Amino acid sequence: MRTRWLAGPAPASGPVLVSVTGFTCARARDLPGVFRAGTTLRRSWPELPGAVGLWLWSVPLERRCGSVSVWTDGAALRGFVRLPAHVAIMRRYRGRGEIRTASWETDAFDPAATWARAGRFLAQAGVPSQTEPR
Repeated sequence: MRTRWLAGPAPASGPVLVSVTGFTCARARDLPGVFRAGTTLRRSWPELPGAVGLWLWSVPLERRCGSVSVWTDGAALRGFVRLPAHVAIMRRYRGRGEIRTASWETDAFDPAATWARAGRFLAQAGVPSQTEPR
């Protein structure tokens, strides 16, 4: 499953930083809370400084979920990581699973190419990928 692309306030033109996150819950009962926390953070996306946009994804039967987010630069991503709501979620679920991340910079944002590269990382992390971004 994957959410539709949610654009942030920053333009999708010029160089961007892509961040891919995958979380595997140790217990299936934690997955709904983790995904719900992600969707709550997603609601703030249109106002986040430097956020170009994101997709959330989930593979419920494998207890996996995460995000593919696009930022204007590393400072914008670090600002998000330091948000109190994000910090609280990370503290709440620390030790309840395994997280994998990857990031890269690109000169231009191409949704299909971004999702394809993210999909390759997620597949290496054991997450099946979908081929077309929404």
